[in-house]
Amino acid sequence: VTHLLAPAAMPHSPDSLSVFSYNVLLPNSVDAWWTYKMYSPPLSESDRHVGDWEYRRKLIEQRVCHVDADVVCFQEVSPTSFESDFSFMSELGYDGVELFRKGRFRPATFWKTNKYKLAVPAAHKDRTLLTSFIKINDNEADVVPWFVLNCHLQAGKQGQRRVRQMLEGTKAIITMAKKLKVKEPETAVAAIVCGDFNGGSECGAVRLLEDGFIDSEFLEDGESVTSKRKDIPMVFPLKDVVTAIERDPPPTLVVPELISQMVQEGGNGYDNPILTESVVERLTKIYHARATCEMNGEKLMSATDVEKWLVLINGKLGRGDEYREAAKQMGWKPPPNAEEMSYDEIKKLVTLPSEAFLSLQGFLTVYQKELEGGKFWGINHDLTILGEPLDDCGVFNARFDRIYCTSNVQPIAVVDFEATKPCPNAEEPSDHLPVAACFTMK
Repeated sequence: VTHLLAPAAMPHSPDSLSVFSYNVLLPNSVDAWWTYKMYSPPLSESDRHVGDWEYRRKLIEQRVCHVDADVVCFQEVSPTSFESDFSFMSELGYDGVELFRKGRFRPATFWKTNKYKLAVPAAHKDRTLLTSFIKINDNEADVVPWFVLNCHLQAGKQGQRRVRQMLEGTKAIITMAKKLKVKEPETAVAAIVCGDFNGGSECGAVRLLEDGFIDSEFLEDGESVTSKRKDIPMVFPLKDVVTAIERDPPPTLVVPELISQMVQEGGNGYDNPILTESVVERLTKIYHARATCEMNGEKLMSATDVEKWLVLINGKLGRGDEYREAAKQMGWKPPPNAEEMSYDEIKKLVTLPSEAFLSLQGFLTVYQKELEGGKFWGINHDLTILGEPLDDCGVFNARFDRIYCTSNVQPIAVVDFEATKPCPNAEEPSDHLPVAACFTMK
């Protein structure tokens, strides 16, 4: 297996299939606004453009161009601006495209139509997108197709759902293979499974692929992910492609180490996390420095104080969960018919009560809610901007992004992508690094 270090191009041969998988980080050009808060240390005003989609898009385009894979699997694309955001893919020769049908964070699969075409229409499952390919000049009756499962499994404490998603995706491969009359697909199918697994080797979905089964004795985050044994439909487990090279596989998630500083000891960041005393002390200092009112010996933030704080952390008033939670803590209540309204409709109605105050406890609750939402990066940004930065504890490394192949497939090249400083940054447009490999059939 050829070992390549990015920037590097995939090898090409008439019978090979190369696949590049990349979580490109929502928001894209239109959906949402908060990308700049994910950069650590925070971007200066002169560098704020680094977090803009146009800058990030160019980096993504350069990387796709360098790798030159036959198939490109993206995760976290926005349907709102998909066509304009990724118009460069057609310019690079990727005229084939399938966008996942629903959701805000969607997978999308591109392919070069000068070499491959879809064998049958794509299958859309729970956060997995399955495509099948044959070469454009092949006789469909005589060829074994390739299958590519593009995954973006559920994040957070959702081990059971991730296992279900992966089991459903692998079953879809066999179902599609049978539709295409692949003989004995359980052993002969040529499939690539790739994407953001939102978990490492301890994740049930990963164990399902690598071991071929999972049972009730397996625990993820201290809980069973299945009540009975479940097997993938393939006879043999799938191969973790990057381990075909003898070296420590590079992490695909390289971000600031924050959880150990933000979550009280014993917590994991997702299971009822509680802010550490250190963070509470910092937030208390910030609150007292910004609260200009006093009542019965207690300092309070006025509506004006709250507005200034929100504009400082979020750029303008009216956006962000901090705004909505602060309004709630100050007494704002949804209308009586809220149950009949969508979440987006209710969001537009939220306002800061002009005569109300935000207490210290209310201020702390805003950030406790951010913690429960997994927005460690947002809290980190706000603490820094507000003058109470956390200590630099280095980076957190994990391998959430993975690429697997079935037993009938031979990896012939693997590309490593490496980063040593927290992502995203001026060189890395996402908080994830890609994975890529080239394959032939055995």
